[in-house]
Amino acid sequence: MLALTSITGKLGNAVLTAITSHALLPPSQLILCTSSPLSSPHWTTLQAAGARLRPFNFHAPDASTFAGCTKLFLVSSPDIALDFNDAPEGKGREGAHMAVIDAAVEAGVSHVYYTSLAFGARSKAGVMRAHLRTEGYLRGLEGRGRVRVTVIREGLYSESWPLYLGYFYLAGKGEERDEIVVAGDGRVCWTAIKDLGLGTALVLVDGSARWEGKTFYLSGAPEMARSLGEMAGLVGKARGREARVKVVGREEYVEYYVGRGRERSAVEWWSSSYQALEEGECEIRDGTLGELLASRGVTLKPVEETVKEMFGA
Repeated sequence: MLALTSITGKLGNAVLTAITSHALLPPSQLILCTSSPLSSPHWTTLQAAGARLRPFNFHAPDASTFAGCTKLFLVSSPDIALDFNDAPEGKGREGAHMAVIDAAVEAGVSHVYYTSLAFGARSKAGVMRAHLRTEGYLRGLEGRGRVRVTVIREGLYSESWPLYLGYFYLAGKGEERDEIVVAGDGRVCWTAIKDLGLGTALVLVDGSARWEGKTFYLSGAPEMARSLGEMAGLVGKARGREARVKVVGREEYVEYYVGRGRERSAVEWWSSSYQALEEGECEIRDGTLGELLASRGVTLKPVEETVKEMFGA
């Protein structure tokens, strides 16, 4: 039995959709863990096919949620505010992850698949801190023979470019800026969420020992990488009006976006991501995702297509 968390989130739902649409596992082998009401009609079809729906809460995980499961697919907590202000170890999102992992191990789960992020193994990016701490916690359990571990460093979502491009405003396509302030630039192997969903699903259902003990990346191909400056060019073409980036120091970046109404602690936390981009952390050279998709006759989706779609072009 495979337990899936965050099934209403972007990645979690993409994984679930891939499993069902490609018939990778029968629904009767799935435990769907959700914080949404269990009575939601959204899950009726899957439940009728044999999937089981169980309550899940990152802040109060219960071992009973994972009863009867051998595998757990753990998507990281979306509660990023826990990481703000340089949260000490155990007080950031990793604290919630650790509690879930402990509950799963207590229930008898023997293999945890954790979704980390496609930054470097020694990254100073605030967004990566909780992931690295969680990875370390899992490796400690693995070393003591408590559980088998697979760490999947998921590529930066193609759909997330607005965040990297200075919180670019898309709703109503009403963004007024032509110059976008960023605190650094670098090439990113942008990766479509749907591609990540299928690639991750194929790892989860693999019955071999290929992925046990591994830490690897699922990311777009290096030749498809685009810098923030190049992304601004794509945005300009899609919206019919030029857009360009302006690289400034980290302090200036923080003050600029705080002045635009952003929460200081959130901007400070996020600003460290740009150093990672400049140091090439997100230009991933791992062809695993392309190989997995090719096994199903699927090719990687270029970020250019995603940008056009997001603008309705």
